[in-house]
Amino acid sequence: MKLSLIVPCYNEAQAIPFLYEEIDKVIKQISCECELLFVDDGSKDNTLMVLKELAQKDSRVIYLSFSRNFGKEAAMYAGLCNATGDYIAVMDADMQDPPSLLPQMLDILQTEEYDCVATRRQDREGEPPIRSWFAKKFYAIINKISDADIVDGARDFRLMKRDMVDAIVAMSEYNRFSKGIFGWVGFKTHWLSYKNVERIAGETKWNFWKLTKYAIDGIINFSQVPLSIASWMGILMTITAFAMLIFVVVRKLLFGDPVDGWASTICVILFVGGVQTFCTGVAGQYLGKIYLESKHRPHYIISQTNGAHVEKVKRSH
Repeated sequence: MKLSLIVPCYNEAQAIPFLYEEIDKVIKQISCECELLFVDDGSKDNTLMVLKELAQKDSRVIYLSFSRNFGKEAAMYAGLCNATGDYIAVMDADMQDPPSLLPQMLDILQTEEYDCVATRRQDREGEPPIRSWFAKKFYAIINKISDADIVDGARDFRLMKRDMVDAIVAMSEYNRFSKGIFGWVGFKTHWLSYKNVERIAGETKWNFWKLTKYAIDGIINFSQVPLSIASWMGILMTITAFAMLIFVVVRKLLFGDPVDGWASTICVILFVGGVQTFCTGVAGQYLGKIYLESKHRPHYIISQTNGAHVEKVKRSH
């Protein structure tokens, strides 16, 4: 049995030594062959240097360093594409995904009929209330309008069997939203709850606006409902405009008094123009996704690695 641990890293030079020490303790408890895949997502600090030092003293450490910052989704995908284990885990470098849970997660997969053990936070302690509220609304909305099954509080931290990982890797789309992909591929998942943990070192890379963009990308990648909303808004505005036209004509014929007031006219024009711009923007988001997919650009480019089997460039089909 072989266990692969995938750790995406972006400016995590301070946190990696703590994580490695904890993982080393946990692996000794499991007593199995293991590989540690650290994916350096174009870090600007000493992350790569730290990984090289770890690789020199521990043959289990494999580092994949991107030529630039491709994003966490690309880093996770690179790890999944190059992992060779029978069981594959994805976890963050900041220790908010406790490695101490790995033995329990592995035991569940080996003794019960599950293909994946995924983690979720019991609460959002330490998180700003406004951010927590938006996060809960996002999970509620995306579960209603898409085929993706995403649990509120779900983390990327999960342990999967090889069959599930192969299915995820086969989904080679360029615009990736892993939380949605994990749910979309199916497979039987056991949810493991744990108390929220603060990062061990460094600063979070996710601010409110980055999370908002991430949420919008997730909705667009896994639902056509925004397009339907835009279409229905167009139909509604057409019906409203036609009704107002009839009203103006009838009023002129019966009372000889056309509707006065440029202010009301300007308001209507601005409102209709705003709706049209919104609908065009929604369609543009989908068109932009199609444009990027059609280019077949690589998901990532690896500039440095100590892994002989590593696939340095991965393109969508």
